[in-house]
Amino acid sequence: MEQQKLPNATMIIVLSIASIVLCWCYGILGLILAVIALILANKSANLYKTSPELYTDYSTIKTGKILAIIGLVLNILFILMIVWVISMVGWDALQDEELMRERMEDIMNQ
Repeated sequence: MEQQKLPNATMIIVLSIASIVLCWCYGILGLILAVIALILANKSANLYKTSPELYTDYSTIKTGKILAIIGLVLNILFILMIVWVISMVGWDALQDEELMRERMEDIMNQ
């Protein structure tokens, strides 16, 4: 039998890289892309494990999975940073630049 590429290998890489790049968009969009990439990578890995002689590009799936995990961690860290900033300066300070400056100076002087 002729070997074929694992399904969604390219899409997993693209989604994983996009999740890393988009982690600065409040973490939500990148988080969604990373989760989708991980789900697709797990499905493709399970398909490969059932019959490895039929498929190639397993290394691409592993690379995509690693990139998706990195994207997931970066997005979670960015979301936690946003929550921390909101808890430190308050939601009202995010709306007013002068109040934000005052609260940031108070935080830096403590």
